[in-house]
Amino acid sequence: MSEPVLSIRGLERTYVTAAGPLTVLRGVDLDLRPGEIVGLIGPSGSGKSSLLHAAGLLEHPDGGRISVLGQDCTDLSDRQRTRVRLATIGFVYQFHHLLPEFSALDNVALPLMIAGKGRKAAQDRARTLLTELGLKERAHHQPAQLSGGEQQRVAIARALANAPRLLLADEPTGNLDPTTSGAVFENLYALARSEGVAALVATHNLELARHMDRVFALKDGHLEEQPRG
Repeated sequence: MSEPVLSIRGLERTYVTAAGPLTVLRGVDLDLRPGEIVGLIGPSGSGKSSLLHAAGLLEHPDGGRISVLGQDCTDLSDRQRTRVRLATIGFVYQFHHLLPEFSALDNVALPLMIAGKGRKAAQDRARTLLTELGLKERAHHQPAQLSGGEQQRVAIARALANAPRLLLADEPTGNLDPTTSGAVFENLYALARSEGVAALVATHNLELARHMDRVFALKDGHLEEQPRG
């Protein structure tokens, strides 16, 4: 069996609130392997975003260890964590956060150019991803000229532009109607599969979750694997 892209052991996270300490993660363990699509479900406030932020090295946990591609990232400096994120991790959020003044093509090409790719190579990669997501004819449209589903597909292409090994998606279809949501998820699923990416997808949509390789629910700070079907 292949080595995990993401390995989490004993993750703990507690927030200080006006009502007192609020613990959302209690000793969470999780492994994600290449090409695996894993769903994360649970009510709002259950800790899904906290787990994604910790896995994506955006927040420091209060306890436990996080390894990405075999590298223990728990105690890295902020600069070192940023380097790991840029080289290894892609993010998709509920809101697409596209740059409104740029075309779809340039929104996807920009992270490639930031990473050091030349403009032509970046645009070629961006064009390939947009074509795979059914947006070939929309590549030169600005976000305001695209539907909500099209905007989110551009965001997925942008997240995968630098060929990350790990994709973290926080309610990526939560802002879309059911039909569009299903279509966007199918695009995400197919592209993640073809790129060999390990993906952790937080969602409220139980119907979409059933199509993932594994599904976990966050309950009282613990991960519980759920039966599919």
